[in-house]
Amino acid sequence: MRNLCVILADQLNQEIASLNDFDKDLDEILICELNRNFSDINHHKKKIVYQIACMRHFGMELDRLGFKINYLKLDNPDNENSYTSEIMKLIDNKGIDKVIVTEPSTYDEMESIQHWQKTIETDVEIRKNDLFFCGIDEFEAWAEGRKELRLEFFYRMLRRKHNVLMNGDHPEGGAWNFDKKNRKPIAKKISIPKTYTCIIDKETRDVINLVNREFSDHFGSTDNFVFAVTRDDALEALNRFIEERLVNFGDYQDAMTSRDPWLFHSHLSMYLNNGLLQPEECIELAEKVFYESKAPINSVEGFIRQILGWREYVRGVYWLKMPDYRDLNELAAEVPLPSFYWDAKTKMNCLKISIENTRDNAYAHHIQRLMVLGNFALLAGIRPGELNEWFLSVYADAYEWVELPNVSGMALFADGGIMASKPYASSGAYINRMSDYCKDCRFDVKEKIGIEACPFNYLYWNFLDKNRERLSSNPRLGLAYRNLNNMPDAQLDSINESALNFFKSIES
Repeated sequence: MRNLCVILADQLNQEIASLNDFDKDLDEILICELNRNFSDINHHKKKIVYQIACMRHFGMELDRLGFKINYLKLDNPDNENSYTSEIMKLIDNKGIDKVIVTEPSTYDEMESIQHWQKTIETDVEIRKNDLFFCGIDEFEAWAEGRKELRLEFFYRMLRRKHNVLMNGDHPEGGAWNFDKKNRKPIAKKISIPKTYTCIIDKETRDVINLVNREFSDHFGSTDNFVFAVTRDDALEALNRFIEERLVNFGDYQDAMTSRDPWLFHSHLSMYLNNGLLQPEECIELAEKVFYESKAPINSVEGFIRQILGWREYVRGVYWLKMPDYRDLNELAAEVPLPSFYWDAKTKMNCLKISIENTRDNAYAHHIQRLMVLGNFALLAGIRPGELNEWFLSVYADAYEWVELPNVSGMALFADGGIMASKPYASSGAYINRMSDYCKDCRFDVKEKIGIEACPFNYLYWNFLDKNRERLSSNPRLGLAYRNLNNMPDAQLDSINESALNFFKSIES
């Protein structure tokens, strides 16, 4: 029997399930660059370069190892922009008996694959995606009967099951979570390591030229492309993070500074999310340096929690709640996405820097995404669908399964509390405490009302006031609503007037 193994764009690993029993003498591989995957929305040019360059290098790697590979490039004149078309050609030309594919990462891809068999009239086997610790069925079983799907309990379950950072039955360091030790602002004199960059080879240069030609009107630019596009280079990026950044990652995990967009973060999510790195190897290496006393527990646990906890959790929520999750809008947010999310033309310095970082690098770290870009969208009442499309467009690590729960669930509270126990709403004080953005801002973070005040300050109270009916009974917002209820009417009127004037200004 001759099998055709279809490898999707985010499954670029030789250990993928569809290759487990591959017969190099008989079986075939198909990898396709489909224009619709890059032109469906306004994807960042660097994101497109990254994805295509990774695919091409992976195809070259498989070819060198003796796999029979059928690789369809985006600019091939015979490219019909369809998996089914290419599969049917190979069935006719090479006598394929069965098509094997690893479980895709997104709901729409799964629906499409489930229709392959009807179209191609050949058996299609969908294998479990083993690029994750927790299977979709396992998460569903864990979630069954729970009133709240809290990350902390899920994370503890996986720590125990996989014996990660455990000392017998107890967590290393005496606590499951060291998040309270991960909230220091960047020290002025601390040295930030230069981020890992890769040499651009001819294949990647060809892809850059292709993207500049075919996607010239897309967001961002291809200049200063720095991402790894091979497994070897991704492993080097992992090792460099462990050696140079992990020791300080915990302390400064939530910090922001205009000095550097990369800070002590790992910049590994794009490699994990397309298969160049396996989550197990990242966790094992971090554990190793902890047990060798080369990195503190708050750094190692914080890094591991992002992979074993958060990454697995958001994937589970995504598959559990799709397809309805896309349409959730608990707070009835209806403000259009401001144009400054694309052009960075705003006088709010925190937004300007975060958007410029995004535009220049197809990257911004998680606090910029959640507590600046997401927090503003929450307070301003921006439509979830528009913000989701923006996040999916602009970040190199963004796929719907990870982007959608993070934006709709964590940033916007659009899911009504499926993921977060309260909205992640904050005034300007948090941004001022965790960054140096406010000192060079046109607005005064200490002012609460009026044209000189930081918009986050009055938007915060305006948000609580607008959403009293939905949020005032939330126990985690009890203090905030007590303060709001004790606020003089004249002060609240001034807050709401400042917010109204601000909304008029961004509309114009």
